[in-house]
Amino acid sequence: MTWLPPDFVHPLRVDVPGGHHLRPISGADAAIDYPAVMGSRERLWSIYGEAWGWPAATMTYEANRLDLERHAAEITAHESFNYVLFDEAETTEYGCVYIDPPEKAGADAEISWWVVDDSVGTALERDLDALVPRWIGEAWPFERPRFVGRDLSWKEWLALPE
Repeated sequence: MTWLPPDFVHPLRVDVPGGHHLRPISGADAAIDYPAVMGSRERLWSIYGEAWGWPAATMTYEANRLDLERHAAEITAHESFNYVLFDEAETTEYGCVYIDPPEKAGADAEISWWVVDDSVGTALERDLDALVPRWIGEAWPFERPRFVGRDLSWKEWLALPE
């Protein structure tokens, strides 16, 4: 049994207020993604490091590109989803949204997201914070999504049973 209905079609674009949008990430995004991730690496490590071991201080551009290609393959296979937050021209990355099958009991999906350091505390972050739960509720077939880092902390998530 898969975690998504066989006929589910994932969104290819989601508009975010202020001229931004989300779309599935690809390996071709590495040139924009790598500086966004590494420019916010310390904060991202404080969020995802213990749970995912990401992003490592030693992550290379090539390792990042390969990771994005893996994400793109997972999206195609409907195994998990990584959406990148772009400006309209897709010249600047502002963050990502992850939609994953549950690793822990009690949910049918685990969703998390982040913005780059320069967008923390801005209208863009507030807009994304408001949009993601609404979008998941409207466009995705989940009954019990868990918003990790929002509904519960990453530390609390790590303590949940498998």
